[in-house]
Order: sequence, then structure tokens, then C-alpha cells
Amino acid sequence: MSAQTKTMPPGPKWPAPIATLGWWTRPNPLVRRMRDRYGETFSFPILHEGRWVFISDPEDIKTVFTAPAKAAHAGEANAILKPILGRNSVLLLDEAPHLRQRKLLLPPLHGERMQSYGELMTQIAQDEIDSWPAGEPMRLWPRMQAITLEVIMRAVFGIRDAARLEELRGMLAQILHWTSSAQQMLLLTVFGPEKATEAPHVKRALAPIDAVLIDEIRRRRGEPDLEEREDILSMLVQARHEDGSPMSDTELRDELMTLLVAGHETTATALSWAGERLVRHPDKLERLRAEVEAGNEDYLDAVVKETLRIRPVLPIVLRLLKEPMTLGGYELQAGTYVAPSIYLVHHREDIYPEPDRFMPERFLEKPAGTYTWFPFGGGIRRCLGAAFALFEMKAVLRALVSSVELRAVEPQNELTTRRVIVHTPARGASVVVRRLVRSDSGERESVAAAA
Repeated sequence: MSAQTKTMPPGPKWPAPIATLGWWTRPNPLVRRMRDRYGETFSFPILHEGRWVFISDPEDIKTVFTAPAKAAHAGEANAILKPILGRNSVLLLDEAPHLRQRKLLLPPLHGERMQSYGELMTQIAQDEIDSWPAGEPMRLWPRMQAITLEVIMRAVFGIRDAARLEELRGMLAQILHWTSSAQQMLLLTVFGPEKATEAPHVKRALAPIDAVLIDEIRRRRGEPDLEEREDILSMLVQARHEDGSPMSDTELRDELMTLLVAGHETTATALSWAGERLVRHPDKLERLRAEVEAGNEDYLDAVVKETLRIRPVLPIVLRLLKEPMTLGGYELQAGTYVAPSIYLVHHREDIYPEPDRFMPERFLEKPAGTYTWFPFGGGIRRCLGAAFALFEMKAVLRALVSSVELRAVEPQNELTTRRVIVHTPARGASVVVRRLVRSDSGERESVAAAA
């Protein structure tokens, strides 16, 4: 049988439970090893889902991303998140239901409405940065989590009351810790999404946050100034389906949970990686500070793009084929899971020379390609919050380099560790902070808190 008529690429013959454990514990080294051994297209056994087919050729990536919605399902492929996000999450819908929900969610996350959150994001970041201890080691990752959570509570949920903010802050942090546990996600993988949705311990864990979200939705519906409010929840409460009906409380709950889980953890992790990379490249950090002070945005944009290239928060995009598709010379059958590998494509030497080096300048010389840089996925399933996340990252980094100097606690690069579906710095992006002050002549100086 020729390669052109084969229906499954080569890959290890490991038992699915062992292979799945390897995927969950050491995904990046694992896919590099598989790629080196089997080539750009290989298969890998995953519990409950047969053999995933990993691809890393940009032409194959293009084939998947430009396929009709009916040919490859992203929602069905990500069903493992159903117990947490809910059945109505835009991430878990396909074809017409996905497009209907996407139309409702898109406006608040793009354009002028998104831009209106810039001042709020900057103030939230500045308040957090001002609280950081100077001259002693600290982890950036939980600090960035605090920033992104505050942005969600105030820009997405639109909470204004201080007491209510404090109440929600603790509860949301608690549930996010639970949903972000690798152990919990491994259990969901073992049980499968349908059984996990009905599991008593999952229902108990989610009950408090469900009650809070539904309560907040119902409160918002009754606000007299609803039409004047600019937060995302208020806009979604007023949004209407094509038949004129509003989203139900359950729909809104699921979309808020999606924005909370997807928007909080991913952006905080990307910001942490930006800090981790910059402190190990002081020349890049100093250039970023100088460019920001001069009001130039190009290098800031390049730093964000290079961070998401070299340390993508998510390792893959996943699709479930509903029709046959030819990829890498293999005629894959309907029912096959296809995994465009963000990590492998972002580390292709023919596209990114010296791919393991942090070089933001590469994006000043050549723009990011649609099928060679896709940290937010691609095609009609590109992350709805991509523009919002990039906007938020730039606002936070701008405030960061304008306020403090950072240095690494240890010279070694931080390894990657998995936290559910995101890949975070293993030591939490540990840094030491020194505050920037201005001398009488206007020159910058850095001082510790005690100075």
C-alpha cells in the first residue's frame, strides 16, 4: 500500500493510558521526540479518543483551518471541557449553533468597545504592580493572575461595588484553582466528558460558582442603567438571537464561565512567560522599556508575538474530522482527531531560524504568518478573545516596564509545567523587582523599597 493511500500515520504502539499520561506530563519534549522519530505527521494514542494525528506542515495547517465547518468539528473535539464550561459554551458548539453564538459574543471583544477598556486595564495593572515587594524574590505568575482576574471582574462582569468585588474575588480564585488543577483534568480525561459532567464531586465543586454567576446575571437584567453600561456581561444580557430572543441564564452562565476560564488563565500565563523571557534577555527588556517610553508600539507587539511563539500557552489545536481529509499524504477517515501542533510549527527552523532563541526582532523583519503563527488557533474557530488578550497583554507590559525593573532569581530558563490545558513556567516566573524613579535631571534610577 502506498503512502498516499494509508489512513493512519506512524506512531508509538504504547497503551493509551500510558501514552495519555505522557502527553499530560511532558507534552513538548514528547511531541519533539515523536516528530524526530516519525516525521512531521505522526499519530499518538489518547484515552477514549483513538489515535490523534499531529501535523506540523503549514500547508496541512492551512487545509484544516480553511476546511468547511461541517468537515472538522472543534467543539466536539474539546468536549473534555464540557463539565466545566457547560453545553452552551461557544468553545463546545459546532456549525450553525457555533456561528449564532459567536455573532453575539464578537462585538464586545473587538473594536472600539474593546479599546474602551484600555484605561481600566492600565489602572488595574498599575495598582497591582505598585503593591509588589521590591528587592526580594517573587513569582510573577500569581501576580499576573490577580491582574487578569480583576480585569474579568470589572471589564467582563462589570462589578462596581467594592464589597461585591471582594466577595467574588475569593470565590472566583477558588474555583479557578480547582478548574486549573492538572489532577482534575486528568480525572476528566479518564472518566470522559459525559460521565464527568454528572460526577457528584464535579457538581459539588461547581455549584457555588454557578449560583454566583446566575445571581449576577439576574441582578444585571434588573439594573435600571443597563443600556448605559459598557461591561461585557451587560452587552450580552442585551444581545439578541436572530429570532429576537435573549440568551437564557444558562447560556449566559456558560459563556461567562468560558470567558473566565479561557480569558483568565491563558492571558496570565502568557504575561508570565513574557516576564520570564525578558528577564533572561536584559537587552530585550531595556529596548522594550525605551520603545515604550518613546511611544513606539512595534517592539511591544513583537515581544508579545515572540513570547507566544516560543512559549505558546496551548500546545495544540484539536479538530474531530466529520469527513475524510488528506493530510501529510495520509487519507484520514471521518472520526479521526487531528492536532495541528502550535508548539512544533512555532519551533520549525525553516520558518524561525534558531527557533529556541527569544528574538522579538524577527517579527519586526517579517510579519506573523496565518498558518505559521497561530497561538489562538485559526480559521472560523480562531479564539474570540484573541484581540482582547493581545490588547490586555500590551497594556500590562506597558505599565510593567514603565514602573519597575526586573531581574531573574536564577539564571536557568524555567521549564514548562502543565496546568490543565495551559503550559506555565515551572517556578512561576520568579523575579526580583526594583522600582523605577526619576532623578531631578529626569534620568531613570532603580531603587529597592527600603531606599
